[in-house]
This record gives sequence, structure tokens and C-alpha cells, in this order.
Amino acid sequence: MDLAARVGLRLRELRQAQGVSLSELARRSKIGKGTLSELESGRRNPTLETLYALTTALKVPLSTALDNLAIPTKISGHAVDAVLTERFEAAAAVTETYRVRIRAGTTQESAAHAPGTTEHIIVLAGTARVGAVSAPARISPGMHASWAADVPHVYEAPSGDVEALLIVRYPR
Repeated sequence: MDLAARVGLRLRELRQAQGVSLSELARRSKIGKGTLSELESGRRNPTLETLYALTTALKVPLSTALDNLAIPTKISGHAVDAVLTERFEAAAAVTETYRVRIRAGTTQESAAHAPGTTEHIIVLAGTARVGAVSAPARISPGMHASWAADVPHVYEAPSGDVEALLIVRYPR
């Protein structure tokens, strides 16, 4: 079974476990019902943005949709390539670690995640603009930033590719 089929099956399992209809999840996530149906059936590859929209609507960490896949698992979006390298579950939170690349000249705006979610990034190479849409920080190699991810936030590589480590913490 390929990645799209495994992720699609996992999304369907998560949706059904919560008793959410396809139509309701489409409404909550602002993803078209036809697109969602194609994702769940494995006929469409999910993007990073789509997975975040769906897992946020289901109120689960992104890595929950990637559960039981080999780590590292790579997912890509319009501006960001992310490789899930670690998922740590504790009583208080689920913490995910990603190796990310923000592609040069691109911007990704992410919707708010579940209440209390935080993100932390350490830039390895390049210069990034990251954080809350209302006040992003500009950080260079060796620098780090943290922000509340329960508000819309941005990842941008204004002048060249950015390589970084991203940690996302979802409270339980």
C-alpha cells in the first residue's frame, strides 16, 4: 500500500472514530468534499497544508494521520517540505520533531492549530521569517524562535532555501 493510500485510510479511521461525516469534516477543514473523498480512498496525494487542515479540524496532531508509517515520513506543501523524524507521546502533550526545508521565495501561511499548541524552530541554514502572522520573527542560522501556533502563523524563505528543525507541541 502506498503512502497516499495509507494516509487516506488513516484519515477515514480518524474521522469515523469521532463520528464525523465526510460533509462535516469537509466543512470544518474547508477542504472540498470531493477532494476529501479522493484523499480517503488513496486516489489523491495529501499536501502538508491539506493534512494540517484535516488534523486541525479533527483536533489531533498532524503525526496522528501519519501513525504507523515508517519514520522518517516526508510530506510536502506549497512552500515547505517536512520530514517527521520523531513523535513523542506523554501524559501532558504530543510532541513532533520535523526536519524542514522552506523553499526560496515562498511563503506558507498555516491556520491556527488546536488551543495551546506551540511551535519552536531552530534555523540551520538560510534566513526565515516565522511565527504569528501578526508579528513574524526574522531568524538566521543558529537562531531559534517560538510562537503560539493556535493562531495563524507563517513560514517564509525570503532570499534562499531555509533548512531548520521544527518542534510542534500539542497539549492533551
